[in-house]
Amino acid sequence: MRKLTIVAATLAFASVAGMGTAAYALPQERPAGPDTASVRGSADFRLTYAPDDDVRTFTFDARAKPYSRPMPGLPGGLPSDATGTVKVSHYVAKDKVTVRFEAVVDCMTTSPGNAALTAKVVRADDVVKDWVGKRLGFSVQDGPKGRDRVGFSWSIGNADQNEQGEWVEGRVGTCQAPAAFAPVTRGGYKVRHAELAPPPQG
Repeated sequence: MRKLTIVAATLAFASVAGMGTAAYALPQERPAGPDTASVRGSADFRLTYAPDDDVRTFTFDARAKPYSRPMPGLPGGLPSDATGTVKVSHYVAKDKVTVRFEAVVDCMTTSPGNAALTAKVVRADDVVKDWVGKRLGFSVQDGPKGRDRVGFSWSIGNADQNEQGEWVEGRVGTCQAPAAFAPVTRGGYKVRHAELAPPPQG
């Protein structure tokens, strides 16, 4: 947990332009249709519980892709299946360094103005390279009059107890994310809501 806390105190989402050559195949995105749920946008935000001079940015480009991720017992996938990317950038002021990573979206649910999604890390700077393969949870509030917010699963509440009663980092399941608790300070997000689709016929 100590390592998690240290890393969490030095991370956030944003554009990863110039991050290096791609080592993983990322989904090729198409514009979302009028009946497709999506989350898009890029914004800086602040942590009210840890104010500092760091700049944290999350960039989302995600859309629903229902019944597209087969799994054991669910060969047709789930109505919450999704695709796209989440990019993180965190400028750590005291070290004058920017930490970046990128994740591929696997699940998303929406309601009017809100979204919860999860994504697996596929690329990461050296300081967080052990996060590759980890699923993380995110939430977005497309608030009125530009009062947007974001949330993320690490740092504030992703703790669990094992059988020995010891506190450890909790695993994030698909579509698990906290409420959007961090206010946006620059930029913004657009959440397009759509109801979960019924299973395809046949």
